[in-house]
Amino acid sequence: MYQIKYLDERFQDGTWAKPRYATSGSAGLDLVAALPASDILYLAPNQSVLVPTGIAIWLDDSARVGLIFPKSGKGSKGLVLGNLTGVIDSDYQGELKVSLWNRTDETIMIRPGDAIAQYIVTTAFRIGFHEVSEFTDASKRGEGGFGSTGECTVDQSLIEKPDIVPTEPPKYIGGVQAATQE
Repeated sequence: MYQIKYLDERFQDGTWAKPRYATSGSAGLDLVAALPASDILYLAPNQSVLVPTGIAIWLDDSARVGLIFPKSGKGSKGLVLGNLTGVIDSDYQGELKVSLWNRTDETIMIRPGDAIAQYIVTTAFRIGFHEVSEFTDASKRGEGGFGSTGECTVDQSLIEKPDIVPTEPPKYIGGVQAATQE
C-alpha cells in the first residue's frame, strides 16, 4: 500500500491542493514549495537550494521507486533540479525535498505553494551480477565512452571555470538558503 503523510497543515486546511494527477494522462504529481507563508524565495542566477515539499511518501514496495523531475514549463524557463533527477527509494519515509537550480541570468521568485517539480512512481528492477574477469562477448561499442558513437562532440573551448563569485553571503529564508532581493 502506498502512503502519503502531510507534514504541512496547508494541505489539510485547503490552502493548497493535495498532490493529484491533473489529467487522466498525467504521469506525475505536482510537488509544491512548502515555504513559510510569509516567505518568498529569490533564487539568484546559478544558485541552487533545497526546498521542502511538506509531504512524505512511503511506497513500501521494493519493486517501485519514486522519481522527482522538473516541471516542463519551469524547466524551459531555466528552473531545473540541481541533481537533474531525484531518486526516492521505496523505503524512504522522510519529507520529500527538491534541489532546485536556477540556470538563468535572472533571479527566479518562488512563492509558498508554487508547483516546483513532479513526482513519478515507476518500476525498479533489482538485478544480480555475475562477477567475471572478462565479458563473455564484445559489444559494438566496447569501452567507448562519451562521444564514441560520433553522436556527440564537445567544444573544448566551452570547458572553462566560470567567474562566478558571490557578491554577498547567502541569506536564509524560513530555513532555506536564498539570495537577497534588493
